[in-house]
Amino acid sequence: MGSLEYSSNINNDDDHEPSQEFKPLDVEDFRQKAHQVVDFIADYYQNIETYPVLSQVQPGYIRSVLPETAPYHSEPFDDILKDIQNVIVPGMTHWLSPNFFAYFPATVSTAAFIGEMLCTCFNSVGFNWLASPAATELEMVVMDWLGKLLKLPDCFMFGGGSGGGVIQNTTSEAILVTLVAARDQDLANNGGDMCKLVVYGSDQTHSTFTKVCKLAGILPRNIRSIKTMIETGFALSPVSFRKVVEADVAAGLVPLYLCATLGTTSTTAVDPLEPLADVAREYNMWVHVDAAYGGSACICPEFRHYLNGVERVDSLSLSPHKWLLTYMDCCCLWVKKPSLLTKALSTNPEYLRNKQSESDTVVDYKDWQVGTGRRFKSIRLWLVLRSYGVVNLQSHIRSDVRMAKIFEGLVKSDSRFEIVVPRKFGLVCFRLKQPNYNGYGSGYVEMLNRKLLDLVNSSGRVYMTHTKVGDMYMLRFAVGSTLTEERHVVAAWKLIKEGADALFLKSR
Repeated sequence: MGSLEYSSNINNDDDHEPSQEFKPLDVEDFRQKAHQVVDFIADYYQNIETYPVLSQVQPGYIRSVLPETAPYHSEPFDDILKDIQNVIVPGMTHWLSPNFFAYFPATVSTAAFIGEMLCTCFNSVGFNWLASPAATELEMVVMDWLGKLLKLPDCFMFGGGSGGGVIQNTTSEAILVTLVAARDQDLANNGGDMCKLVVYGSDQTHSTFTKVCKLAGILPRNIRSIKTMIETGFALSPVSFRKVVEADVAAGLVPLYLCATLGTTSTTAVDPLEPLADVAREYNMWVHVDAAYGGSACICPEFRHYLNGVERVDSLSLSPHKWLLTYMDCCCLWVKKPSLLTKALSTNPEYLRNKQSESDTVVDYKDWQVGTGRRFKSIRLWLVLRSYGVVNLQSHIRSDVRMAKIFEGLVKSDSRFEIVVPRKFGLVCFRLKQPNYNGYGSGYVEMLNRKLLDLVNSSGRVYMTHTKVGDMYMLRFAVGSTLTEERHVVAAWKLIKEGADALFLKSR
């Protein structure tokens, strides 16, 4: 695991030269080691249920077992693999476990893994078209493919429209680049004052929204987090939105940007796009839809209505790594007017100039994102779409929703529990109710649910998370891990029931 003898060996002239010629990419060596790693990965997936889902290590555990310096000489690959098994694996929370029901899923597949291998193989730094024409053009095609699966209007497409799509790393970056484009457009058109620009979301908008707004120069006092109510399923009310906007305008402020959400993190609430966009349009605001989780479900006709009104928004992002089997990280962003992105983000140093870019006949994706370099991520999504086809991807979504319905039914069958908000996709929000024999208030209910969550997670057999919405503490059971089957959902419920039995027995 590395040498502690670096300082004593460094002055030994015999140790300055490698024992044999250094070839960092020897084809046959790569072939052998890659086969070993593929076997290691396949064994890991095959045996993943034998590991505690939530890592059981304590903070600082790796530093306590690894040396303080990197090895001076190369180490045997077999030793490195052993350390991965013995040191790294115990410190992993196993997101691919079929018993992982926390947060939102990070889905995987054979096709995406092979796509990631090919992406790494080519090691393309595709900042502009010339740097790798295939990387740019495949991304344009794949973004149109996925847009058509979602039945997005042509105004978001390269082919047949004036819009287009780009693969960002995360939703945070998708929001940042569109917010910067909206900001620069407003300042250019209106000669506005940055101190007066106001942005809007709900109290259920992802926490990254506030961070991104600060990065874009929006004053913290001008970041609106509009309260939602359980009566609307914690979706953003157009009436509440209008009231806040009107108050800001009356105070001399300038409404700039609305971030609506299709599938909030806490409860998968869906903000109503059509009426929200109508309000925003009255004030010339940019409307972005964060569909990171719920958007993938819209490839199924029965969920497509959640995108009704998308033709009225300016941009939309979703993350196939959450529910479309594509591995981290992959966030697809569509915009109606790419020229607003490129105007705000374009760079054109002499060393990147070329006749194709200057002819304005190609896309240079460096001007659609924060950084310059970018990976060939579209090949991963391309392999997923080609290998499985629409029918299998729809089946995958429906299977997860079906299992979530099963879990929802199991919760409803036990009178000690309640469903807090209606289930829309693959997430069930539930909690233990107030015991009839107890005179304690809501704080006692929260304490019971916290204890139940601790019991379940400390078992190592299941991992769930919680949230707190409208002052209500609730448990989140997110179905979607690629390897999850119905038996895992049923076993998880059995464990939850056993935990409840133990808690209520103690509380009597």
